Amino acid sequence: MAMQPKCSLQAGSRRVVVPTSRPKVKPTHVVRFQTLNGSETGRKRPEYVANRISDPNYVRVLDTTLRDGEQSPGATLTAREKLEIARQLSQLGVDVIEAGFPVSSPADFEAVKQIAIEVGNEVQEDGYVPVICGMGRTVFKDLERTWEAVRHAQRPRVHMVLATSEIHMQHKLHMTRDQVIENAVAACKHLQSMGCYDIEFCAEDASRSDPAFLYEVLGAVIAAGATTLNIPDTVGWSMPHEYSALIAGIKANTKGVDGVVLSTHCHDDLGLATANSLAGVLAGARQIECCVNGIGERAGNASLEQVVMAMALRGEETMGGLWNGIRPVHIYPASRMVSSYSGMIVQPHMAIVGANAFSHESGMHQDGILKHRETYQIMTPESVGLPKDTSIVLGKLSGRKAVSSRLEQLGFGLSAEEVNDVFKRFKLGFGLSAEEVNDVFKRFKALADKKKNVTDDDLMDLVTLDHEECQGLEQEECLGHGQWELGYIQVVHGTMNVPTSAVTLKGPDGVTSVAQGVGTGPVDATFKAIDSLVKLEAQLVDYSAQSLWDGSQAPVTARVAIQPTGALGELAKQLRGGGSVEAKPLQFSGQDLDEDIVVCSARAYLTALNKMIGWVNAVNRKRGAASSSSAGSAGKEEQQQQDKAHMAVR
Repeated sequence: MAMQPKCSLQAGSRRVVVPTSRPKVKPTHVVRFQTLNGSETGRKRPEYVANRISDPNYVRVLDTTLRDGEQSPGATLTAREKLEIARQLSQLGVDVIEAGFPVSSPADFEAVKQIAIEVGNEVQEDGYVPVICGMGRTVFKDLERTWEAVRHAQRPRVHMVLATSEIHMQHKLHMTRDQVIENAVAACKHLQSMGCYDIEFCAEDASRSDPAFLYEVLGAVIAAGATTLNIPDTVGWSMPHEYSALIAGIKANTKGVDGVVLSTHCHDDLGLATANSLAGVLAGARQIECCVNGIGERAGNASLEQVVMAMALRGEETMGGLWNGIRPVHIYPASRMVSSYSGMIVQPHMAIVGANAFSHESGMHQDGILKHRETYQIMTPESVGLPKDTSIVLGKLSGRKAVSSRLEQLGFGLSAEEVNDVFKRFKLGFGLSAEEVNDVFKRFKALADKKKNVTDDDLMDLVTLDHEECQGLEQEECLGHGQWELGYIQVVHGTMNVPTSAVTLKGPDGVTSVAQGVGTGPVDATFKAIDSLVKLEAQLVDYSAQSLWDGSQAPVTARVAIQPTGALGELAKQLRGGGSVEAKPLQFSGQDLDEDIVVCSARAYLTALNKMIGWVNAVNRKRGAASSSSAGSAGKEEQQQQDKAHMAVR
């Protein structure tokens, strides 16, 4: 790509470079190339050589989630979890997996060794196999233990760390400058004596080190055999222009620097880890060290997904053609896995992997997205591994177009012919007319004023509930009106008893009934007791319960999801046949909060059952009206299906 002509100005003692013309930028930068095996361009990552990269624009990605990321307070990982994350990182395509600090504990040594043996020898179809790296101090016993752990990989690396800033040398190491240089050189030679020739040297706290001394240390370790130089902003102190100048200074003043790879390692104490990392590669570094979800010591490290996608989207046009070998479709699965195993929750507003990253609530934004996705999204959710249909969040700012679109996705859509004839047979089940959509939208707006987000379940309720029967009631009241209500629960269970639950339910006819159930636990027994009274063709597909905070008296929130089975299941498939999400089974969920896990679980289960009953009733009313208006045009087989659906909720 042709470079833009530049002119330079003098600003005090600093040289400022200003482009004389703005580069031409395309209006959209949507990533379209992500596939399981790489990009559609067929660009292959350069063959791995420890101390150089044949393509000057290629940037290696070293993921340190398993080492620096695990240093996040409370983020300890088991050996099995580390192995699974390492496998996911290999699928992601990271060049180097920093698997841990082997000398820190026997468990970490075994975990790193296992990763080296298994992941470090899994060669993929394109010849890619990740470098497996372990970190240690420049102490000989650290280096020996680290090498023993990683040497089983096809491409083993040892990453040794020694501080170079005055504050560290004086207060932590108690070493002089000469001692630091001597120690670093001896460590390099010791590694080579054991057969390790892929050596990364980390000049800890480099951003606060004296530049002249830093150049001297780095030059010495290059001469001693180091192949990669890590230049960390250990405490997140640097501004992007300062970190860029640091890398540029090292390239200009360090003897032998052209024979090694420079690496960035930036922390996020001032929220600049990603910006500093990108500034570093623009200045000449060709390896970025980062963590999935940006986890790590204190405020965390540079986020892998952010630096990777910044290069994917802007690398060609604004970063001189910089690129990397990451397969972005594996980003979201890696993010979920790391979050689940580490217990580090991803913030909703976090770029790329946060719950809100591809969500839009404003009506204006939703309208733009529905008309042309690129109006408000610079990449697609699918390009980073997210499922489809994650963009629209329904709330009080949503417009009619977004609500109508979501109704179609849920199987409540209309064909053009059905809009013209409200009483025509409903091929999509509910087939809402324009007037009915308007009515739903009015009720949607009323509900959205009361709660932050309107879920698919809420939208289903707005359509399926009998609003004539529930007239004058709040939606929350209407949800259970004329359906099953929980009375009391009595549970007996323990190590000496078979879990048994007795429940009373008030039915749609106002009569209270009692039933007993036996199960594998108190919740299972309660669900079976409820089933014996409600007698609905439904299958439990998801159940979860979570304490809101620590302590035995903390409230519990329970969530239940069910789906129709038998005749109801077949009916659901028929009704959703024309929906855009037909592959997803129709489900009904319920959620409740209580200090008693059995009580809140029972209420959540009943909520889901009541929603399903409301759906069946609405279907029966709609299809009954359609049958009468079409003067008996319904087929015999379909009439039998309706009869079965009626019977299922009697």
